[in-house]
Amino acid sequence: MESATYLNILQPIVHYSLHFLFPGIIAYVFFRKEWKKAWLIMIATMLVDLDHLLADPIFDPDRCSIGFHPLHSYYAIGVYCILAFFQRWRIIAVGLLFHMLTDYQDCLW
Repeated sequence: MESATYLNILQPIVHYSLHFLFPGIIAYVFFRKEWKKAWLIMIATMLVDLDHLLADPIFDPDRCSIGFHPLHSYYAIGVYCILAFFQRWRIIAVGLLFHMLTDYQDCLW
């Protein structure tokens, strides 16, 4: 099997592990008292991907989400950074920022 084929198999595994499993690790390390709740909130931030429905085509494997979709824009990322400074919004902000980081790593593949 060619290395490109391995990468094609590895990319979705890495992507979805970062979207679903790694937030659990973040929740456990940084929000230990309420890690299950934090993990569920971070997974719920996946709803930010609803902005993909505004694109045509909805899914393009060669398109970088960062800077293209409204909730993946640099302005939105700036808002997520600001929200991280507020205790009430911190878990959501961390989930959104890690989501953006995960999507950005897809741009690098």
